[in-house]
Amino acid sequence: MSVVVTGATGHLGRLVVEHLLDRGVEPASITATGRRVEALDDLAERGVRVARADFDDPESLVEPFAGADALLLVSASEVGRRVRQHQAAVDAAVAAGVRRIAYTSAPHADTTRLSVAPEHKATEELVLASGLPWTFLRNNWYTENYVGTLLNAKDSGVIVTSAGDGRVASASRTDFAEAAAVVLATDGHEGRAYELSGDVAWSFDELAEVASALVGRTVVHRAVTPNEHRRVLLRAKLPKAAAAFVVALDADIAAGALADATSDLRTLVGHPTTPLADGLRASLPPAPPTA
Repeated sequence: MSVVVTGATGHLGRLVVEHLLDRGVEPASITATGRRVEALDDLAERGVRVARADFDDPESLVEPFAGADALLLVSASEVGRRVRQHQAAVDAAVAAGVRRIAYTSAPHADTTRLSVAPEHKATEELVLASGLPWTFLRNNWYTENYVGTLLNAKDSGVIVTSAGDGRVASASRTDFAEAAAVVLATDGHEGRAYELSGDVAWSFDELAEVASALVGRTVVHRAVTPNEHRRVLLRAKLPKAAAAFVVALDADIAAGALADATSDLRTLVGHPTTPLADGLRASLPPAPPTA
């Protein structure tokens, strides 16, 4: 069996490779790819094949993909450019004779109102049109996305959102990576769209309670209107585009776009997903040493 992982220089792709190794997949049968192969030197030292693969350079893709039994297409990070980049990757997979492809998508990508979903839906359509056997890993939100929120709350004592009573069924990045490794290393996943989420959908009031325990001070959740939220973010010197994204995401959360807690993730990995507090605790930077 040969497996190719794109984006192995990023957080998720790297963890997928680690989980493949943990499952006993032979290092030489894994190809870890990315734009900066020097960032993969430690994997190469462990016997993993590493190769440059740049979605903006289609010719760089075919050789690393050649003959792969399974390819994990980790979604690119550049919003607005992803469909073209993913088209290059899918075309290369077909040209290289890849036997099956898995794509890290968004929850309910084909039907959701989630503002980041259109590029994922378009990519799923590209994969379907390719004729390759496919699996869609529709990842909910990463718990780690809220580490910055906790660090800000440590200073302010407040988590400000316009998400209202909305809930987020997040899981830790390592949970999603483990599920991807299972799909790559085992059979029976073709034609499946897995809705992957944490076991529990939490509210921002509950996030504030967890934050209080983790940062060592009382943290409260302050629910505001979208317009007020935008003003708060701009006063905090967040760029306009970033502020607009945060407010749009909170509107999606308020509408329930990230609230679907399914059993798909825990079933694939064979154990409960990482609880919110544990996932955040593991991702917080270490405390500075005391004098």
